[in-house]
Amino acid sequence: MTDTKWDAAVIDSGSIYWKRNLVISLLGSFTTIVAMTLLLPFLPLYVEELGVSDRAAIVQWSGIAYGATFLAAAFVAPLWGRLGDIYGRKLMLVRASVGMTVAISLMGMAENVWQLVALRLFVGIAGGYSSGSMVLVATQTPKDRSAWALGVLASGIMAGNLVGPLIGGALPPLIGIRGTFLAAGGTIFLAFLATTFLIKEERSPARKQAAKASGGWASIPDKAPVVAMLATGLLLMLANMSIEPIITVYVAQIMEDQSRVTMIAGIVMSAAALGSILSASRLGKLADRLGHWPVVAGALAVAGLLLIPQAFVTSAWQLIILRFLMGIALGGLLPCISAVIRHSVPDSAAGSILGLSVSSQYVGQVAGPVLGGFIGGHIGMRAVFLGTCVLLIGGAAYSWVARPRDATAPGHK
Repeated sequence: MTDTKWDAAVIDSGSIYWKRNLVISLLGSFTTIVAMTLLLPFLPLYVEELGVSDRAAIVQWSGIAYGATFLAAAFVAPLWGRLGDIYGRKLMLVRASVGMTVAISLMGMAENVWQLVALRLFVGIAGGYSSGSMVLVATQTPKDRSAWALGVLASGIMAGNLVGPLIGGALPPLIGIRGTFLAAGGTIFLAFLATTFLIKEERSPARKQAAKASGGWASIPDKAPVVAMLATGLLLMLANMSIEPIITVYVAQIMEDQSRVTMIAGIVMSAAALGSILSASRLGKLADRLGHWPVVAGALAVAGLLLIPQAFVTSAWQLIILRFLMGIALGGLLPCISAVIRHSVPDSAAGSILGLSVSSQYVGQVAGPVLGGFIGGHIGMRAVFLGTCVLLIGGAAYSWVARPRDATAPGHK
């Protein structure tokens, strides 16, 4: 069998170990995301413990420390993806789990806020386990099960984002902030052991040479679907994050009992994540059956329309229900984005392009809160919801126009 035919066979039939790889990637992604997000509830307290006393400076340093990871990751994700194409995707997961074990454990030993920020930057540079696992699962899973498998993995990643802050709120009173970091590092070390000894990656004999020679982006025959998915990933994160800075203030405007504002705001923030967790694998399975493009366009359109009533709610429970429904709609996007990219690029360039997709999502994750906070502060809260609605509806139209017309193209049945 020629190398090209070998690659095609792997894409269609997948690795015989794909189910095992999915389970280990799911557990590893969940634990690493929990470890990355558990510091949210106590980050300002830790910044204060490290010697920052001014209240405004505490808030500022907390934001810098939290955003540093995503900023660094946005720059290096394509690099790690390309190295994964050349040297193997499993190796990138091993590298990420080792790097995160060291960095997060060292956070518990930081002596000043500069060291904390530097270590958060290092997590962004050396990490990337969840994005690397997306690449591994996408390239090792049978083609007709890929969106479902990626949906399961996306559910685990979103569950980590939901559970992490809860654990971060419960552990420090029991073992202290520094002990919490050490416990998180130990948990990621277990993920490193499982990744090293249990994941089995099947690789084309000529993939290393092909990846070196392909040039990544230049090797893609039809770039329009890939560009559409990069834009969709950016929109997905922007839509999620643009609302985050204003939720607490928005809830305070529609509630009479101000003593419950923080609790209700937390429920509103969690509602969308819970909806996405519940829907990701189901929408991924639907995409495997109907095609990825109708699901992508439909999810963007439905999410956009759900933003309109959010701008005019009169009670907190209405906002909670609408955010939950919006999470259900958006839950299918991550697996579909990865599946379309995987099926639109050569195997030798899959890692680098999926890494570029991760970078575009991080751009949305950074830009969303900035834009949402600016618009909400200068124009009004409703403008954030309605402006994001326009972006999502436009994204739905663009993805529908950009879809391949060929019935045999990726995403069509």
